[in-house]
Amino acid sequence: MKMLPKWVLIVGLSALSACGKAEQQPAAATDASVKSTLQTVKVDAIGTPELHYLDGHVEAVNESTLSAQTSGVIEKLFYDVDDYVEPGKVIARIKSKNQQAGVAQAQASLDEAQARFTEAQTDFKRISDIYAKRLVPKADYDTSQASLRAAEARLAAAKAQMTQAGEELGYTSLIAPFGGIVTKRHVQLGEAVNPGTPIMTGISLDQMRVVVEVPQRLIGKVRQEKKAFVFQDGSNKSLVVKSLTFFPYADPKTNAFKVRIDLAEGAKDLFPGMFVKVAFVIGEQQGVVSVPERAVVVRSEVIGVYIINAEGLPALRQIRLGKKLDENTISVLAGVDAGETIALDPVQAAIFLKQQEGVKHDE
Repeated sequence: MKMLPKWVLIVGLSALSACGKAEQQPAAATDASVKSTLQTVKVDAIGTPELHYLDGHVEAVNESTLSAQTSGVIEKLFYDVDDYVEPGKVIARIKSKNQQAGVAQAQASLDEAQARFTEAQTDFKRISDIYAKRLVPKADYDTSQASLRAAEARLAAAKAQMTQAGEELGYTSLIAPFGGIVTKRHVQLGEAVNPGTPIMTGISLDQMRVVVEVPQRLIGKVRQEKKAFVFQDGSNKSLVVKSLTFFPYADPKTNAFKVRIDLAEGAKDLFPGMFVKVAFVIGEQQGVVSVPERAVVVRSEVIGVYIINAEGLPALRQIRLGKKLDENTISVLAGVDAGETIALDPVQAAIFLKQQEGVKHDE
């Protein structure tokens, strides 16, 4: 029999389909159609980090209470609880009449000391010139020199007093050391304060860290690996961890070691006091079956993935999930074996399966 060209065969099949005389495609053709339509991935058994999950709480790196450094009465309060304060801004002001008087007094003392020093300097120069000509005794020269040194010392003391008075005046304005949010206001307007009286407490949300209590039985492995993942409540994406700090002693009551995890700046929706999940790496597991998390489908109480079966069609299979391995991968405890092929997009796989079922129904 004479073989027909391939294009003639294709046209003939299309014509038969158009006339309603469809015939069943072989499994190889269906498999090729699946591969061309669906994104698939082969399940592998790999070595993954062994993780141990613990609860941690968030705290601010920069948290401080501004206190008064001089005495007086609160004249102005520029911020209140939950207000955002930019760094370098004045948050409160103390009446400064006494401090201003102290500056004026120190300035007067400085002017007097400067005048006495200038006078002593002039007198010493005059005596030195006369003494060089041997017209006055050495005792007069020594007295003039001592007077100059005394005047110089009084001038230095007056300058120090002026600096101190200026510092006292500066203490009447309380400056924010960093940008953050006011968490507590300790004083009221018109309240008298003394050095050491708390004025306001604030925190910065730019830099956060997590504190975790690690049991004694795990601290050795945690110290050895020095790696952890931090997950916010309800989020599968881990936060960026900068460093881990291990406290060198255990709590006598709990026998747990404190570990502090510094996070990268700019973590969103993270506030002091919140609980987070911390996954510490304590070793490595071999032969762990894992799948991309995007391939997992949840239907009511059924969790599964679409397996590409022997006929080359996607079929939903129930699985039992394990722990997250990273931001995109999750381990599988049962339901899938290494070497099997799964669909990456469950929605696309379901649509494709319905289309195939519709074609069979029409046939």
